[in-house]
Amino acid sequence: MPRDLIFISKVAKPLFNLLFMQAQQGQFASAINQICDEKNIDASQVIEAIEAALIAAFRRDYGNAEQELKAVFDEKTGMTRMYQVFEVVNKVEHKNLQLALKDAKKYRPKVKVGEKVEVDVTPDSYGRIAAQTAKQIIIQRVREAERESIFSLYKDREGELINSQVQRVEPNGLVYLNIERATVALEPREQIPGEHYYNGQRLKIYIAKVERTSKGPQIIISRNRPEVVSRLLELEVPEIVEGSVEVMGISREAGVRTKIAVRSTERGVDPVGSCVGQKGIRIQNITSELNDERIDIIEWSEDLIKYLINALAPANIISVELVEKRKLAKVYVTEDQRSLAIGKNGQNVRLASKLTGWEIDIENWVAAAEGAAAEGKPVVEVKPAAEAKPEAEAKPVAEAEPVAEAEPVVAAEPVVEVKPAEEAKSEEAKPAEQAEPK
Repeated sequence: MPRDLIFISKVAKPLFNLLFMQAQQGQFASAINQICDEKNIDASQVIEAIEAALIAAFRRDYGNAEQELKAVFDEKTGMTRMYQVFEVVNKVEHKNLQLALKDAKKYRPKVKVGEKVEVDVTPDSYGRIAAQTAKQIIIQRVREAERESIFSLYKDREGELINSQVQRVEPNGLVYLNIERATVALEPREQIPGEHYYNGQRLKIYIAKVERTSKGPQIIISRNRPEVVSRLLELEVPEIVEGSVEVMGISREAGVRTKIAVRSTERGVDPVGSCVGQKGIRIQNITSELNDERIDIIEWSEDLIKYLINALAPANIISVELVEKRKLAKVYVTEDQRSLAIGKNGQNVRLASKLTGWEIDIENWVAAAEGAAAEGKPVVEVKPAAEAKPEAEAKPVAEAEPVAEAEPVVAAEPVVEVKPAEEAKSEEAKPAEQAEPK
């Protein structure tokens, strides 16, 4: 085997076993191409790494830092020639950099002063330390090329949902996932609370951010962000991709419940029905992917009061009073609907508040009506607070009738609530009867 090929085989064997096994059979070019395909890097980057390694090895045994060296690697034969580059001058002042004109003409008869000439200085062998240096350079260069390739692949994919497979689960909570040409870590703060992970499990993950670091590209992935639900909706609901249905807002408490506001941009298209799908199949697919997380689909409305009522479903709302200066909505319900409006641990009202962007207070309708009647005031006026505008200019959004004739200002529409299949059979939300005013 040529001496250069023997050298390269020694210094790069841990990284290029297959490459040099084929090289011994005269298949050097195909071996390099195979390595490049596996690492998804350009063949020129591998050749540059080999040439840089040989230059470093030559400096270590035969040269110095001042020399200008050039290595030429033949990928077909595996042979490498080493050249020292000199500047042609009349009088030599730096022997490592310059060559007299009469000496330069031995290598290039027509060379002129000011030009450069390459002199073959290929050695017969390299020392052990030089070989080790070259090995480290080859590995480092190829690793850097692979990292840059991975960064380029995923940088333009921020905001996408991709498939992955669990490689291993660490005791500290980190979950390592295999994605295309990379292994990434799903940190505990980006996981769905209560979700169990196991080796070989297939998951959809959201690429939140891709950035360069000293250790290579860092790909930040997530399972618990609202964008995960948004991307899953796009996969399941073609009307969203086509633009006939638009997602207006998402509020999520990962692993428990999510509220999604949608609207139709085309007449005749039911936005809620499109997202739920026939017999709830579309939303059930999303629920299954998110560890049986409950998904509520509500219809968005330009009318803020109607939007608030929809967001608080399945509770039946009697009246809404807006305090615009504080961006506060006082929502009045009967006592039997109060716990439903608030939700378990305040979850329903909290998600509705995030979705609408308004702070929401749940008030008892009967108590508020009795208190207003005792003071000789209207029962509940659905309008901005008095301090926002003078009373003469204030225009009520909606106004409740006196206690004896009290009716809901805006009737709450039925909630679309999706539960796991096993809960759907055993539990069904039924609105409680409205308490008669006293």
